[in-house]
Amino acid sequence: MAVQIAVLDDWQNVARDVVDWSVLDGIGPVTFLHDYPDSSEVLAERLQPFEVICVMRERTVFDERLLRRLPNLKLLLTGGMRNAALDLATAAELGIQVCGTESYKHAAPELTWALVMALTRNLVQEANALRAGAWQQGLGGDLHGKTLAILGLGSIGRRVAQFGQVFGMRVIAWSENLTAERAAEAGVTYVSKQALFEQADILSIHLVLSERTRGLVDAQALGWMKTEALLVNTARGPIVDEAALIDALCHKRLAGAALDVFAQEPLPPNHPFRTLNNVLGTPHVGYVSQQNYQQFYAQMIEDLLAWAKGQPIRLLTPPA
Repeated sequence: MAVQIAVLDDWQNVARDVVDWSVLDGIGPVTFLHDYPDSSEVLAERLQPFEVICVMRERTVFDERLLRRLPNLKLLLTGGMRNAALDLATAAELGIQVCGTESYKHAAPELTWALVMALTRNLVQEANALRAGAWQQGLGGDLHGKTLAILGLGSIGRRVAQFGQVFGMRVIAWSENLTAERAAEAGVTYVSKQALFEQADILSIHLVLSERTRGLVDAQALGWMKTEALLVNTARGPIVDEAALIDALCHKRLAGAALDVFAQEPLPPNHPFRTLNNVLGTPHVGYVSQQNYQQFYAQMIEDLLAWAKGQPIRLLTPPA
């Protein structure tokens, strides 16, 4: 009997074409859903028939309430090896297997550096002025000789640190688990949390969202920063206290921010981040690249084929 397969969260209508889904023809038909309703009841009804559901990162929340309303669901496939929107404990209780994919390691740090450069040199304002018939609106900033502060020196943070070093920046880093030895291995200077914020000309956030990091960049931390400093967040929105950041930006206690992630996504239409003139915002596109999508969907297909053979790979399990 054919397995019913759904591909959710295809907001850009690209999933069908980035990989060859025909390899699943022998398992079952694939249905592509490009949007989903706000109502969890309607969503549950729409997803009822499917035994396998592919989701893109954390766009759709599969909490306990939704999972218990999907009696046919046997396999959840997600982009990435971490997805905070999936209730892994309830999935395990219900016998639903969850498998992930590896990420293309360059997309997020490249987007981070694009934001750093665009924010520093006022590229959006200058480009928009050019389109409007104007010429040279202001002075851009410089990177060489400035201090790049990395909050979270994991794989993405280390790559961003390398970019900063190539541009002649002094690079410092801090996180709760970071040691001076590990920082030195990356050619980075380990500093205290307060020193990180105080010395930053550009603060770039690369922490994993957890209860420990949620709201870590709060009013106190922002208050330590120079008024001419810039903040860049391509990690997760809730790591930053949005109300405190908005207040700092509105009162010019911080020169600007480049944000690819937000506490609520998609960002509400009337949100201040859409209108503040010292905010450069992008719609969580750090992972939205051709190669990353190809890798995500190709490995979802690999996961599905392995599961169909009774040999699942890249299993995600609840934390102990």
